[in-house]
Amino acid sequence: MVDVFSGRLLVSKDGRSVDPEEALQNKVVGLYFSAGWCSPCRDFTPVLCDFYTELLEETEPPAPFEVVFISSDHSAEEMVGYMRAMHGDWLALPFHDPYKHDLKKKYNITAIPKLVIVKQTGEVITDKGRKQIRDKGLSCFRNWLEGADVFQNFSS
Repeated sequence: MVDVFSGRLLVSKDGRSVDPEEALQNKVVGLYFSAGWCSPCRDFTPVLCDFYTELLEETEPPAPFEVVFISSDHSAEEMVGYMRAMHGDWLALPFHDPYKHDLKKKYNITAIPKLVIVKQTGEVITDKGRKQIRDKGLSCFRNWLEGADVFQNFSS
């Protein structure tokens, strides 16, 4: 993930700046393209929250998984409101970072919500993260982990 977010900062739900190199190292990362005004997004976000919580808080050791929200909200205030109201304790690209446009191009985002699961290099494991979570629940994480070349013992 160093390649993808090199030289950038991410923000946590509570507004702290986070070094992506530290936060995303050796993790499977879900790039979550979403917005508070989008009803399918508002429908899926609680599902993603539950998935994230189960993987990180209810497994020992916590699963090597992190979500980075890339906002399509209309303003920074909308983005923050959406994060506070609905998001899990995951990270986000700051609203004013123009890099979100590059990410949308790179991962061919034509509609939201979209959850793209990537390995450390930024290479796509699947661009159907949302469908896989809905269809398979937690079991899809093991497939992502196998595709990610992340070295960690994880049992679901």
